[in-house]
Amino acid sequence: MRDLAVGFGYLFKGQRWVARHGRSYGLGLVPGLITLVLYVGLLVALFTWGSDLVTWATPFADDWSDTWAGLVRGAFTVLLYAGSLLAAVLTFTAMTLLIGQPFYEALSERVDRDVSPDGTAAVSDLPLLRELWISGRDSLRVVVRAALWGLLLFVLGFVPVVGQTVVPVVGFFVTGFFLTEELTAVAMQRRGIVLRDRLELLRSRKTLVWGFGTPLAVTFLVPFLAVLLMPGVVAGATLLARDLLGEDTVDGRSAGTTGDDARGAGDAAPPSLTKP
Repeated sequence: MRDLAVGFGYLFKGQRWVARHGRSYGLGLVPGLITLVLYVGLLVALFTWGSDLVTWATPFADDWSDTWAGLVRGAFTVLLYAGSLLAAVLTFTAMTLLIGQPFYEALSERVDRDVSPDGTAAVSDLPLLRELWISGRDSLRVVVRAALWGLLLFVLGFVPVVGQTVVPVVGFFVTGFFLTEELTAVAMQRRGIVLRDRLELLRSRKTLVWGFGTPLAVTFLVPFLAVLLMPGVVAGATLLARDLLGEDTVDGRSAGTTGDDARGAGDAAPPSLTKP
């Protein structure tokens, strides 16, 4: 349970770091704002022409009575809107990180340099296009995993009582886990750690991951708030990644904790790491 509080603490430490580095915060806002404008535009278009799209996609209902056709198409329209909003929430972070790859790489590297005992940071030697390809490919894999979990939880949601109480809570924990993977990937990919090993690291300390990611899953339901918090979240995720990797962190400049201090007794050691 100690790891749960430590993970939650990294959210505040990340926000505190960007509050002390205003220029980094300003640059970190840019990708989120771009993504927000893009998503709002797509959702406005969908809500404007969604019913027309459903009518076009259901020609079999043209010969039905107005009542039945209206009910069926209305139900499909509601599902389209609900599914689109869910997809927007699930993919917002991944899309923001993809658009903001250069911004967040620079921010994460600054955090690493600031909190590293020797003032250095891991630097990727891969070309930018290669970095973008790896980031996009891994994000797609994570989204697919999250979608499969979402489908399972959706089905379980029809179970009486459990579906209305336990399942939503589990859903936030699952979403929080995958959010944390996406966010820590910024620092870990720079270190050459592949997706398989990143997931193994996260699973080795699930309570730490849940402490960081589950509150975010709730907070990120409000996209505009997600935009404002994203720079600090990336900074906090970098500190969390250092903890997972057992890297020492200087206390004074970032108010972070050392990897050894944050690691609970009996936690699994990090797995062997593989370069891409």
